[in-house]
Order: sequence, then C-alpha cells, then structure tokens
Amino acid sequence: MKRLLLGIAALSLFATGCAQNNTKKKENTQNTKEMNTIALTKADFLKKVVDYEKSPTEWKYLGDKPALVDFYATWCGPCKALAPVLEELAAEYKDQIYIYKIDTDAEQELAAAFGIRSIPTLLFIPMEGKPQMAQGALPKATLKKAINEIMLNNKQ
Repeated sequence: MKRLLLGIAALSLFATGCAQNNTKKKENTQNTKEMNTIALTKADFLKKVVDYEKSPTEWKYLGDKPALVDFYATWCGPCKALAPVLEELAAEYKDQIYIYKIDTDAEQELAAAFGIRSIPTLLFIPMEGKPQMAQGALPKATLKKAINEIMLNNKQ
C-alpha cells in the first residue's frame, strides 16, 4: 500500500510538472514575435507579384514595394538556416520591401514556372527592371548588399 501511495504521489508530481511545462510552452508560443515574412500561394503570387499566366512573355511586377521571394521547403536544412535571417531582414526593411516565402512542395506548379531546381532559391525583384535570382543560404551581409543594390538601387 505504501508503494502504491508513493507511486501515485510520484505520478501526481510528474503530471503537475507536465502541466506546468505545457503552460510554459503555451506562454512561449504566445510571446513569440510576429512573423515579418509573408507566405504566398500561387493565387497570391499571381495577384501580388506577377501574373505570368496573363503575360507569359512579359515581366510586369504588381507590387508597390520591391520584393524578395524565398523558394524553400520545410525539410531543407539550408532553408531552415536562412529563415531566421530573412525574418531579421524583413523586420529591418519593413517599410521598404516585402519578403515572401513560397513552399516549393505545396506550390510545385509555381516553382516549376520559375525553373526552381535547388532550394533555397531567392528572387530579388526591384520596382523597375528585371528580377535576379540567387541560390543557396546566403549570409546576411550578402543579402543586405543585394537588397540595397538590386532592389533599392543604393550602390554602396
């Protein structure tokens, strides 16, 4: 009987610890900062970036600010490494550019339309002129340089 009571007490302490841990997890989830990058579907892309179905031979950017589009996959290690950097850049350049994210597994048709063969692939879209692509998890300094020079026309 004594062992049973000790077992119940230990189980009770374990359950209390789990409940407290779950509460902490919920608090952490609620306290996380808002996401600054914007997830896009194909339909969103056609409205916000370029409608390549209506104009397949002409690039006509539809946005009101330059944009950086990240073609990624949830299982991709370099994509996971790049994600927090893009969040930081989205916060830093919040009023100047959009940073969009496209999950290539969910949006295979869109990825195929842009010839995405490796991820991450980044599409830098200035307000004027043609977009430029880069592949790989580029360092933050390189991304900032590309944003400033390609998208914002700030030659530094």
